[in-house]
Amino acid sequence: MANNNSGSKSYLISIVLVAVLGGLLFGYDTAVISGAEKGLQAFFMGAKDFQYTDFWHGFTSSSALIGCIIGAAISGMLASNWGRKKSLIFAGVMFFISAWGSMCPESMVLAKGEANFTLFIVFNIYRIIGGVGVGLASAVCPMYIGEIAPSNIRGMLVSWNQFAIIFGQLVV
Repeated sequence: MANNNSGSKSYLISIVLVAVLGGLLFGYDTAVISGAEKGLQAFFMGAKDFQYTDFWHGFTSSSALIGCIIGAAISGMLASNWGRKKSLIFAGVMFFISAWGSMCPESMVLAKGEANFTLFIVFNIYRIIGGVGVGLASAVCPMYIGEIAPSNIRGMLVSWNQFAIIFGQLVV
């Protein structure tokens, strides 16, 4: 098999850096709840229509990880049926929806700043959506990098993704 090294290195690096962002977001999203969990607990403890127990607190803290399990479970099917690039675009859309929804879960429908069970459910749904994106990206990013990288530097480029995961956790 002939080794074709005639492609643009800057194009390859830019594509790999975009794919590595998936690893960075994976690391960031898995660790980011640790800084917010006390604030969430204080906020939802003030709800009048349900009791925010330790179980619900644990569920809120792990809801993104529940989404990660779902995303990782469907990643092979989506990557095979849609292709790696479209799967990563879908993961990016999931990240965006989750970030927007987690920022403003009231979505102009619920009372702003008022803790209630509906807001609690909506917030957790947005976090699960983000988790699906994270789980999908964590599985598909290395596949995509491995497909586009020349064989002589493939291992190094895939390891950038692993570095980005740890760096994302460090940033938090």
